Amino acid sequence: MSIAVLAPGLLSSLQDSGRQGWRHLGVGRSGALDPLSFSLANLLVGNPADTAAIEITMSGPRLRFVHSARISICGAQVDASLDGLSIPRWRRVDIPAGSELRIGACRVGVRAYLAVTGGFATKCVLGSMSTDLRAGFGGFDGRALQAGDELAIAGGFQPQCDQVVVDTRWIDPAPDLDFSAPAIIHVLPGADALAAPDALFADEWQVGNASNRQGLRLQGSLLRIADPRERISEPVMPGTLQLPADGQPILLLADAQTHGGYPRIAHAIRADWPRLAQLRPGDSLRFVRCDAGKAQRKLIEQRQRLARMAIAIAARP
Repeated sequence: MSIAVLAPGLLSSLQDSGRQGWRHLGVGRSGALDPLSFSLANLLVGNPADTAAIEITMSGPRLRFVHSARISICGAQVDASLDGLSIPRWRRVDIPAGSELRIGACRVGVRAYLAVTGGFATKCVLGSMSTDLRAGFGGFDGRALQAGDELAIAGGFQPQCDQVVVDTRWIDPAPDLDFSAPAIIHVLPGADALAAPDALFADEWQVGNASNRQGLRLQGSLLRIADPRERISEPVMPGTLQLPADGQPILLLADAQTHGGYPRIAHAIRADWPRLAQLRPGDSLRFVRCDAGKAQRKLIEQRQRLARMAIAIAARP
C-alpha cells in the first residue's frame, strides 16, 4: 500500500509525537507542532494517537492513493478535495483506490495533519519517526516531501469502497483550538527578569514573517532585560520565550535548539502549544501570567478532553 506524491505543497513532512530524551546530547524534539490536531487526526482513523502523520504547512500536497485508504484531516482551515469532490476536516473519510487528494491553502491557521489508517512505514530514528528538518534525519530521508516520493502505508487495512464515504460524525476541537477566539497564551515566569515586568503583557504581539518550526518571531513594543550582562548558553526547550538584543522576543517551537544565550523571560505552557502552532505571520497574540498550578490544571483538563474524545471515537461502529 502506498501514496504517490504528485506535488509536495509548501512544506509537508512526516511527524509523530517527537523525539524524547535526547536533548542532553544536543538532539531536538521535532514532532508535530500542534499535538492536539495531530492526535485527533490519528484517533479518527483508528491509529494510536502518536502514529506518524503528514504535517502540512500553509499549503498542502497533491497525492495519489494507489490503494483504498481511510484518512482524516485535522488542524488549520484548509480546502481539500478528492477527485474534485470537497471533503471536510475533523472526520473519517474512506477513499477508493486511485483517488487523487488535493489539499489547498490554509485559509485560517497554518498547519494541518493528514493521518492514514496504519500510519506510514518509515524508519524510527532515536525513538521517533519525526523529520528533523534542521539536522536532516528522520521521517522521509530527513527532508520535506518532494514530487515523485512514494510513501508506504504500514498495516494492511483497506476499506471496501468504490466511492468516497464521509463519516457523518465529526470532532469539535474547541476550546483548545478555537480560531474564532483571540490567541491568549499563558506564560510562566522565566529565569531572567524584564526591566519593566508588565511590558510583556500590556499590548498585543504580531507574528513576524521570519517565523518557522523553530520559533515564532514576535513584533511589538521593545523589551529590555533588567540585567543586561552577557550570558552563557543555557538550556531552552519548546515554549521558551527568549529576548534577543533587538528587544523583540522569540517563542520557541518544536524544532527549538537545545541551548541558547538569549535571556529567557517566560515560558508558554504546554496546553497552549496547539494554538501557538496555528499562528501565521501577521496574526496577533496576547500573553497572560500563569503559575505552575494553573498550568498543570489546564494541561490535565486538555488531556481529559482528548481522552473523552478518544473513548467516543473508539465506541462508534
